[in-house]
Order: sequence, then C-alpha cells, then structure tokens
Amino acid sequence: MDKIKIGILKEGKVPPDKRVPLTPKQCRLLKSIYPNVEVIVNPSSIRAYNDDSYIEQGLILSDDLSECDIILGVKEVNISDLIPNKKYLFFSHTLKKQPYNRELLQAILDKKIQLIDYEALRDKYNKRLIGFGRYAGIVGCYNGFLTYGIKHDIYELKPAHQCFDRKEVEKELKKIILPKNTKIILTGFGRVGMGAREILDLLSIDEVTPEDFLYKQHNNPVYTHLDIKDYYVRRDGSGFIKNEFYSKPELYKSDFKKFLSETDMYIPCHFWSEKADYIITRDDLKLSNLRLSVVADISCDIDCAIACTIRPSKISDPIYGYNPKTELEDDFKSKGVIAVMAVDNLPCELPLDASEDFGDELLKKVFPLLLGEDKDMVIARGSETTLEGELSEYFKYLEDYLRKTE
Repeated sequence: MDKIKIGILKEGKVPPDKRVPLTPKQCRLLKSIYPNVEVIVNPSSIRAYNDDSYIEQGLILSDDLSECDIILGVKEVNISDLIPNKKYLFFSHTLKKQPYNRELLQAILDKKIQLIDYEALRDKYNKRLIGFGRYAGIVGCYNGFLTYGIKHDIYELKPAHQCFDRKEVEKELKKIILPKNTKIILTGFGRVGMGAREILDLLSIDEVTPEDFLYKQHNNPVYTHLDIKDYYVRRDGSGFIKNEFYSKPELYKSDFKKFLSETDMYIPCHFWSEKADYIITRDDLKLSNLRLSVVADISCDIDCAIACTIRPSKISDPIYGYNPKTELEDDFKSKGVIAVMAVDNLPCELPLDASEDFGDELLKKVFPLLLGEDKDMVIARGSETTLEGELSEYFKYLEDYLRKTE
C-alpha cells in the first residue's frame, strides 16, 4: 500500500487563529486507523495545542510540507504558503464569490492545486458534513448571556476566550441569575442552533411553545425555539409550506414583529436567504412597546435579516448598541438601546474544544472518503479546483468571479 503523507499547516491569517484541523491525539488515531498514513506538522507558536503535545504523540514536526500529498488547514492559506500540485483542505471563503479571496482562488488554479473546501463537502442529500457550527452556537449563546448580564447590570461572566475550555465556561454559567419573567427566543435547528440549545439547557430556563411564550404568564425564565413557520407567513394568507418557503421565499413575509413586545433576548442561529423577507426591520424596532434589549446574532448577517445587526463585532470588543430611534450605533447600556453581540468568528474563543469537535467529524465523515471509497463522490463534489489547474465541473459558476479584476 502506497504511503500517504498528510501535512498540518501552521495558520497564517491575521488576526491569528488558534484552532487546528486535527488535535495531537487525533493525528495519532488517524495513523492507527490508516497504517499507510504519515502525519507531518508545521511548528506553530499560536496553536491551542503546542508543538510538544504533537511530539508526545510520536508525530514529525517540520517547516517543510513539500513532501506531503494532502495538506490540512482551517482558515484561508496565505498565497505565499501554497505549495503547487497538492491537495488542500481548508475554508477558502470563495463559494459565494467573496471579492477579498479572488486572488487566492486564482493562485490555487495557477499552482494546479486541488482545493477541497470544507464548506462544500456535502452528503448525497446535500447536507453539510463538517463545520464549526456547533461551537459557534455554544460560544454565541454564552456571549448572549454575558451581554445580558452587562446590559442590565445583574451579573458578570468571564469572556469565553479567557476560559481555558468548555468546562470552565460551564462553571461560569452558575453565575447567571435571571429575573423570573425573562423571555428568550432562539431560531435555527442546524448545528448552530442545536449548539446554542446546549447552553440554554444547562441553565434554569424552561422551554415553552411559541403560543405559551406569547400568551401565557410565566413565573420563571423561559425560552422558545421557533421554527420558520412560527415567524414567516404566506403573503396571500394561505398555509405555510416548508419546501415552498425554501424554494420561493419571496412568497412569504416575516411575522416576527408579534414577538418583539414579549422578548428580552433573541438568539438568531438560522440560515437566511437574500430572497427572503427581512426578519426584523428598522421600523419593527420602533414599536412603542418594544421589549427586546439584547440580540446575540450568531448568524451575523450584516444590515439585512436582523436590522440592529449593523456590523460584525470582535472577540476583544463583542458588544455594541443599536438605537432604534436614530437607527445608528449608540452606547449599548443606554435605556432604549439594543445591545448587539455579533462576533463573526465565535469558535475561535474555545479553540481546544472546537478543534476537537471538528477533528472528530473529519475522522468519522471525511477521511474514510478521502482515503477510501467515495461512491457518492463527496470529495469530487467538494473540490472547487483540480490538479490540472481548472475549476471542477461543480464550480464552473465561479468563472465570471475569477475574470473580474476590481
């Protein structure tokens, strides 16, 4: 059996990302599952897992990955670090024709690299195989409660990025004391939404139906997990059809406004289409009986789906305020101003746990296809480019994107 060399890249993006595609123990496990595999790791001073932890697992450290057949990273690889004629796996952020990464994709083609984009890896039902969504939900929900405590001056939590790992985050949750009538909404049932639920379910907060949330009195904190049918209605007044909503969202309008006078905190974890009606508009937030005071926008669609999310925020400065009256940024602690948490790289705050979770998915769902039989052509369908220096047949739609020069 031919030897396969797999390289683990040092992350080169600025600001630095401490996550890894595979932890030291996962690298060792990969080698035990596939005896023909050798793993070579770039030394790095920024990883959550230090170099010694890789050496302890019997792995080779080297600045040179040129002998590797497959190279794994997390975020976009610097153009200067790309090695020609290799297979790379990382998040390229080019699938939506992001202009800031056009040169990266052009360089990948020039260097005849097969780019296998994690974001494009989908099963035969078109469901994503891998991602950091679960930990985006976990950290984002935690940050929502951190924001709520600061906004209302009722408790203080240690920022997630200052916690060693998830266990420390869960200890911090014990500090949360909510007023008995606190009401919270969560949207989204994918990896992100279910990750957020993990935090909600660790707290003394009861889940209630959307109807009970709107129309019943509660003597303790509650949350409701809304499905799309709970906050979108058909424009012609006929019944909601989920498949139709996904294929023709323009036939529907948002009905979220009815929740705004009953909600203290909103945690959006949904997928939103540009063809869909905005969920919360600027006019909606001008309600005289608006109760909403905190939005932990994990989905982080800027200046569209959720009107108060006017920009992303940073891990070091995660909260800003939106004034519904002026429609401008304002002091988030001021009365009538909505506190917005919109960090767009949330999993980076818990790099140890997020990396372990991601690596587990790689081992279970991706490597068996990458190194073995792939009858559903998952790897081919997830490859933006080929080793011949061309866009793959599945990504020909990027041709016009690559031709642009502005």
